[in-house]
Amino acid sequence: MSQALDLVGRWIAAPEYECRYVVTPNVDHIVKLQSDDKLRAAYLNASLVVADGWPLVAASRLLRKPLPERVAGSDLVPRLFDFSVNPEPLRVFLLGAAPGVAEKASVQIERRWRNVLVCGTHSPPLGFEYSAELNADIVARVNRYKPDILIVGLGAPKQEIWLDRFRTQLRVKVAVAAGATIDFLAGEQQRAPKWVQRIALEWLHRAFTNPRRLAGRYLYGAWAFPRIVAREAIHPTRSDGNSSPLQ
Repeated sequence: MSQALDLVGRWIAAPEYECRYVVTPNVDHIVKLQSDDKLRAAYLNASLVVADGWPLVAASRLLRKPLPERVAGSDLVPRLFDFSVNPEPLRVFLLGAAPGVAEKASVQIERRWRNVLVCGTHSPPLGFEYSAELNADIVARVNRYKPDILIVGLGAPKQEIWLDRFRTQLRVKVAVAAGATIDFLAGEQQRAPKWVQRIALEWLHRAFTNPRRLAGRYLYGAWAFPRIVAREAIHPTRSDGNSSPLQ
């Protein structure tokens, strides 16, 4: 976490608006990466990849390519707000979540972090990614404010693919593909208690609190992920452009 905060903090402090983006893989992402070429391209073009799920950290250690620790997107974003020490407020744009949720999140953010300004929010309509007009409108909305951080909560793999597709057009310093983080900040969804997170069972808490959306995904991941790890153990991939998504 400390390395991620330091790196992203330096990007925010830089004068350039290059839209470096951060992806936060979990087991579901690793499974999708096996067959989704667009998602794989988005991962290869990302400026920072941090392990959102404990199973990835455990697998990396088993494969003797250890990751330092879990850095969940829903932890990284609040820590970035804490980390900001600039004299000017940290400018944040919230893109995603259901209608009205980002606005609720903006109220909670500005109440909790006096040094953070939510300069804009937008909840795109269903299917927006297929419309050139709607995508151009979203890019224009974001660029109007030139935020320091763009928090994207569109769900995977949509958010990662969208960022990769429009990164050269976005006038932001850093974008984070942050999944349900906007919902968490708004209080629409609750994080697992800290003790549950410490024993690596946050996924189970989320499955129980949102079974219709997550139970099937977690069951499939529990079947597919060990096979991916076993394949990597038997036939390690190179650490160049053809690197394993676990690296």
